[in-house]
Amino acid sequence: MQSASLPDEQAAQIPAAFPGWDAAGNYQAGDRAEYGGLLYKCLQSHTAQGDWTPEMAPSLWVRIDDPGEEWPVWRQPSGSAEAYPKGAKVRYEGRRWESEADQNVWVPGEYGWIEVV
Repeated sequence: MQSASLPDEQAAQIPAAFPGWDAAGNYQAGDRAEYGGLLYKCLQSHTAQGDWTPEMAPSLWVRIDDPGEEWPVWRQPSGSAEAYPKGAKVRYEGRRWESEADQNVWVPGEYGWIEVV
């Protein structure tokens, strides 16, 4: 499958080109799978279980965002692998925010973000 050789930045634009996550799947570190319309990368080799979905198992999976979207919707990081870096841009409750902290896991407007107008 040609999509397997794509860099993450290009792969994130076409998550449907990747196999869907399988609750009975065997995954190796670096494998990518589509789940809920988003693309995830496997962080640790493992055999999946029904409650280890990519969005619920941050020690096993990291979401690959579409770098083409300048202001993606903010999502609560579920672990340090998903924390926002300094300079990250997000949309939250109709406003735009930029992270002022590395490893930012806070809600925009509470700490570590500056509103961009």
